Amino acid sequence: MTSDSSPRFAGVLARGNLVLDGGLSNQLESAGYDLSDELWSARLLAEQPAAVTEAHLAYFLAGADVAITASYQATFEGFAKRGIGRDEGARLLALSVDLAREAARQARHAGVERPLWVAASVGPYGAMLADGSEYRGRYGMTVDELERFHRPRIEALAAAAPDVLALETVPDADEAAALIRAVHGLEVPAWLSYTVDGRRTRAGQPLEHAFALAAGVDEVVAVGVNCCAPRDVEPAVRIAARVTGKPVVVYPNSGEAWDAKARTWTGGMTFGAGQVETWREAGARLIGGCCRVGPEAIALIASDVR
Repeated sequence: MTSDSSPRFAGVLARGNLVLDGGLSNQLESAGYDLSDELWSARLLAEQPAAVTEAHLAYFLAGADVAITASYQATFEGFAKRGIGRDEGARLLALSVDLAREAARQARHAGVERPLWVAASVGPYGAMLADGSEYRGRYGMTVDELERFHRPRIEALAAAAPDVLALETVPDADEAAALIRAVHGLEVPAWLSYTVDGRRTRAGQPLEHAFALAAGVDEVVAVGVNCCAPRDVEPAVRIAARVTGKPVVVYPNSGEAWDAKARTWTGGMTFGAGQVETWREAGARLIGGCCRVGPEAIALIASDVR
C-alpha cells in the first residue's frame, strides 16, 4: 500500500509538485516484451504481470512519485475479443492497481522513503478500437453512449482503491463530458488530461471549452494534457490553469509521431527536461512523460522539480 490514502492526494497536490512516470509501453518493450497486440500493455496483466511491476518499479526508482497503471487499453470489450470473460476482466483491472502497489512496496524496500501514489489509467474509447482513433475523437457516439462504455471499468478500477483515476489521452470534449459523469460519486479523485493539437483537442474543440467542462467539478482535482507534442504543452497549461483554477497535469510524448497504420514511431525526439521549468511557471504541478519517455528523462525531471 502507499502511505497516503486517496482523499489526501488532492491535498498533497495543492501544496506542491509531483513527478509522474514515463511511458509504460516503451519500458516494457525495452525489457523485450512484444506489445504489437490490440490489448497493448494490458495483455501483460494476464500473461506477464511481474513485468508490469518491474516497469513501474523502474520509474519509482528513477524518481517518479506516481505510477500510472497498465489499464489504459484494458476494457471489458477488448478483453471479450480475446475470450476473457467479465469476471476475469474485472480481476485484471483490479490487478493493474495491485501491481503498481507492489512496485511501491518494492521501492520502499529498496530505500525510497517519499510517498508513492497509484493512478489508475482510464484510456479513451478509441484506445479499445486500437486503430489510432484516440488521436481523432468524433466516434459517432453520444455522450450517454460513451458514459455507458466507460462507467463499468471505471467502477472496477475505483473498487481497487487507487489514489487517483487518470482520465487520459482524451481527444474529444464530448468524451470528457462522459468521463466526468462516470466518475461522479465514486469518492476517488480524478485528473482529466486531453491529447491536443495546438490550442484545440484532437477533435477540434477549443481548449477553453474543453477545460471549462471540469472547472466546477469537485471530483476532478487536476486537468491538463498528455500524449501530445512537447511544443503544445505550455499554451495548453496556461489555458487549463486560467479556465479551471486547478493544478495542471502534463506528460507529453517524446516529440516523435505515431504512425497508426504502420504501428511505429517516426521523427526525432524533442522532449527535454529543460522544458519543465517553463511548464511549472505556466501552472503545471504533476509533470512526467508519456510515449517514448523513459526512466532517464523522469530522473532529470525529478531532480529539477525537487
